[in-house]
Amino acid sequence: MIWRAAFAALAALVLAGCQQDNAPIDDGSQASPLLYRVSVGSGEPQAWLFGTIHSLPSRTQWRTPELETAIADAGMLMVEIAALENEPGIRAIYSRLATTPGQPDVGLKVPASHRPRLFSMIHESGFTPGEMSGTETWAVALLLAQLGDTGESANGADRAIIREFLGREIAEFEGAEKQLGIFDSLPESEQRDLLTGVIDDFDRHRKDPGELRRAWLAGDEAALVKATESGILADPELRAALLTDRNRDWIGQLLPEIERGRKPMVAVGAAHLVGPDGLAAMLRQRGYKVTRVQ
Repeated sequence: MIWRAAFAALAALVLAGCQQDNAPIDDGSQASPLLYRVSVGSGEPQAWLFGTIHSLPSRTQWRTPELETAIADAGMLMVEIAALENEPGIRAIYSRLATTPGQPDVGLKVPASHRPRLFSMIHESGFTPGEMSGTETWAVALLLAQLGDTGESANGADRAIIREFLGREIAEFEGAEKQLGIFDSLPESEQRDLLTGVIDDFDRHRKDPGELRRAWLAGDEAALVKATESGILADPELRAALLTDRNRDWIGQLLPEIERGRKPMVAVGAAHLVGPDGLAAMLRQRGYKVTRVQ
């Protein structure tokens, strides 16, 4: 779900291969991706929160008049990674972090019950198990999470928003080095849980690869919250590392910009906005009024 889309987009950036975009085109007639207005009481907007998706089929229609108004009103943009167009640079970071000589056989990184599926997925990705010999466990998970993705990172909502802010200030919460470093710094036991989770989720995702995209387009907050509580994010350690710890870090960066009157638009993966640990809830806890616009 949410985490798989993020992995797939990262994989598209760091892997040499290209995806085929044969998915149906969404007409956007019901498009209402999450957009929140942040204010003090009934005053003017102090910030905007927009939940992005990192990978979409071509010609997906998702922009709305409400979003265009927020983009025009915002004074700056805050995103996870600002230099998404620098794919060679991101690939170089990935290659440096993902490869460590002397890794155990990839089959030993998952329970015996998962090995046949693991090897099948590796072959489907265009590699062999032997070619994974120097690849760290998290990076294998990243590679396999892209299988079945029907979108392309080039069409991601985050990239489109970044283009709208060219000429205005764009700040990044993490950047590619820090974001990939989060995976790289996971304990090996958690990396193996991550890989096992990708395998467990594969068949369900393959049956309905557009499930997340439909929830995102409709702004289905309940479905998005459910996605942040299931799959690998049901693992407390992985949830902390991949979601809640990052949200706490980001809110610490966001609040000073709001207090300075910079009127930032925050455009990050939709999973980071929703639920009791999301950015919207964190702002409410600090006294801000957070109103869903669409």
